[in-house]
Amino acid sequence: MKKAFVIIILIMLTNILLSLKTEAQTNELDNIYTKEHVVNNKPIPYVFVREADVYWSTRIWRIIDLRERMNLPLYYPTTTMDDRYSLINLLLHGIRYEGLPAYSTKDDEFKVQIGVDDILVAMGASADTSEVMNVETGMMEMRVIQQDVRSDDVKQIMVKELWFFDRNYSRLDVRIIGLCPILETVGDDGNVTKKQTFWINYNEARPLFARHETFIQGNDAQRRSFDDLFLKRYFGSYVVKQSNVYNNRQISDYAVGVEAMLESERIKYEIFRMEHDMWEF
Repeated sequence: MKKAFVIIILIMLTNILLSLKTEAQTNELDNIYTKEHVVNNKPIPYVFVREADVYWSTRIWRIIDLRERMNLPLYYPTTTMDDRYSLINLLLHGIRYEGLPAYSTKDDEFKVQIGVDDILVAMGASADTSEVMNVETGMMEMRVIQQDVRSDDVKQIMVKELWFFDRNYSRLDVRIIGLCPILETVGDDGNVTKKQTFWINYNEARPLFARHETFIQGNDAQRRSFDDLFLKRYFGSYVVKQSNVYNNRQISDYAVGVEAMLESERIKYEIFRMEHDMWEF
């Protein structure tokens, strides 16, 4: 009995080793080496910050437009290619298969966690009843049509972040708090509708971001991870809101057009000026 058990264990171990060897050989067919660095990456820990050391802070909400040239590594590929994901597809992968929590857009404080079904509906994957023609009978009949997730229609990402001055290190620093994909849909009348889909707590997503690469034009050997991209701020964006006494109203609530753009730049300049005002010479 013991001998048969040992034989079974040996057979199982042999099958596992053969499968690992076959997988490694398959990966090497499209490369000259096996990528091991990024897939085993862990996010770099933040520097510990004491409440007493935070002399000044403000919350900022900004929009990353994925159609800008600088932000294209976050938008492409629109369909998964080998080990490459777009930002929205990576988030959906993490929610579906790696237990990444997602939160409701009723607020941006991560209070209400939502399930995969709610996210798919928010992303446009819902059943719709439509009248279509039956090719066999030539008669019109009602059918339920299942729509797929429209991840390529996510054209913007809202970023919630905290800027603060740490007097222990005498520097202005920033921490990203959350990300919210924004879905754009075009109606029959040609009007564009924007809808927030779900919120992700950035700290909870960092382990996922650290293990996946983004594309760098001209150098496939030195791709940076999603976590590196956000930490080093390799993205273009514009400010849409700053924490304020008026229920944290957005810039669009009191300014439009050029005035809204100037207000966005004013907030950026005020943060830049604050850092210089904190220095002592």
